[in-house]
Amino acid sequence: MNFKCRAPIIAVLVFSFFAGASFVPAAQPNGSQAQTEPKSHQNLVREVRHQLVMLPYYSVFDNLSYKVDGDTVILEGQVVRPSLKSDSEAAVKSIEGVSTVVNNIEVLPNSPSDDRTRREVYRAIYGSAALDRYALQAVPSIHIIVKNGNVTLVGVADTEADKNLAGIRANGVTGVFSVKNDLAVPAK
Repeated sequence: MNFKCRAPIIAVLVFSFFAGASFVPAAQPNGSQAQTEPKSHQNLVREVRHQLVMLPYYSVFDNLSYKVDGDTVILEGQVVRPSLKSDSEAAVKSIEGVSTVVNNIEVLPNSPSDDRTRREVYRAIYGSAALDRYALQAVPSIHIIVKNGNVTLVGVADTEADKNLAGIRANGVTGVFSVKNDLAVPAK
């Protein structure tokens, strides 16, 4: 098998390996809390996460978060497509054990300028040799939210250095008014 045939196979294998956890709920229980929570609550939280990350148009330019309070799920975040807001609610409503869904997802304004800014910030962050590994996930863990020229970075970065570099790269894009770096760094 020559290199041209191997490259797509290797890319698929690497992509499937990194396609794991790229979505973080709004409030994640720590180890001691997870042990005291009922199994049904843990399963519900896991299923809500699964349903949201499986939405077909969920991308790096959207931010979906949620809170589970008993049998009520509160959806929050920002999305580019209005259909993603309604699809998120429908997907979560279909989960066994969910009786109420409060949909507080904001639909970002349709703006060619913001679309250009999204593309440029994406290139600045994921085009960096130090951060390109984040792009290998199905839904990269660094999400880029652009509203009226203001950029917010949300999600998870592996290290404080990666978090800071993503913020610096986003801030260097022409036309960006401000950058708010809300990336979380897991405790090690």
